[in-house]
Amino acid sequence: MSQSLYVGNLPYNASEEELRNLFAEHGPVESVRIITDRVTGLSRGFGFVDMETDEAAEAAIAALNGADFKGRALRVNVSKPREDNRNRDRY
Repeated sequence: MSQSLYVGNLPYNASEEELRNLFAEHGPVESVRIITDRVTGLSRGFGFVDMETDEAAEAAIAALNGADFKGRALRVNVSKPREDNRNRDRY
């Protein structure tokens, strides 16, 4: 079963291939997504990496959370389910 990881504080010039290679050192990677701005298409500085196993995800978190990647300290943890904000009351 795959485990989705949140990866924050990414350098804006990081590629999905670079991120895949970085995480592949700690286990099999299922998918990588760097989130981009809808208007500009530029990176928003965070993304998600789906590791194929829980063990690979735990190894990646232990090794990469706080690690330097292209001059920035990564934040890596288990991603949380996205909340649906469309129906919230607005004040």
